[in-house]
Amino acid sequence: MINVLTIEREYGSGAAEIAGKLADRLEWKLWDQYLTDRIARRLECESRDIESHEERKDPAYYGLFKAFLRGSYEGSLNAHRLKVADADTIRRTTEQLVRSAGDQGNCVIVGRGSAYYLQDLPNAFHIFIYAPLEEKVRRLQSQGKSEAEAIQLATTVDLDRAAFVKQYFGIVWPARQFFHLMLNSAMGDEAVVQTVLDGLAAVQKVSA
Repeated sequence: MINVLTIEREYGSGAAEIAGKLADRLEWKLWDQYLTDRIARRLECESRDIESHEERKDPAYYGLFKAFLRGSYEGSLNAHRLKVADADTIRRTTEQLVRSAGDQGNCVIVGRGSAYYLQDLPNAFHIFIYAPLEEKVRRLQSQGKSEAEAIQLATTVDLDRAAFVKQYFGIVWPARQFFHLMLNSAMGDEAVVQTVLDGLAAVQKVSA
């Protein structure tokens, strides 16, 4: 039985809103900002153990990982709470929490490498949400970004995300072979939600 849904996405594609609607419809737990908050809390508790290794942190990959963790809203990551952690420590913590969420089931997990960490989980269904640049800019502007800022974010955040996935997973992002569905959010949130639900139902029927 499928009871884990992962959502990888292009920045600004509206995946956070779509994930929330899917979690509501399925009555599953949403791991999006909640996951990032859990990562921050766990690393804050362990900060005494890693502060001494601060000087060994790779600033480049640390920055890439913050971009990788970032959800659909700019600045959603509690970056100040992760300031003492290096990228490897954050990655290990993220993997632990994602795998724990997958083990619990009945959840929708947004990004954070979940599609890659849980690729071999038989009860997981993986989707990728993308959108044309103009659609991403429109969505980001609706969240209060200026047009220039929206264009800059829509064209750069995913470059950082791709660089990190290449560094830590050894794959070329987004790696289409990892996903059951890839959907263009320009078709509308409700259409995306229904398509995902139909896909889940079809897979459940085949595997029953």
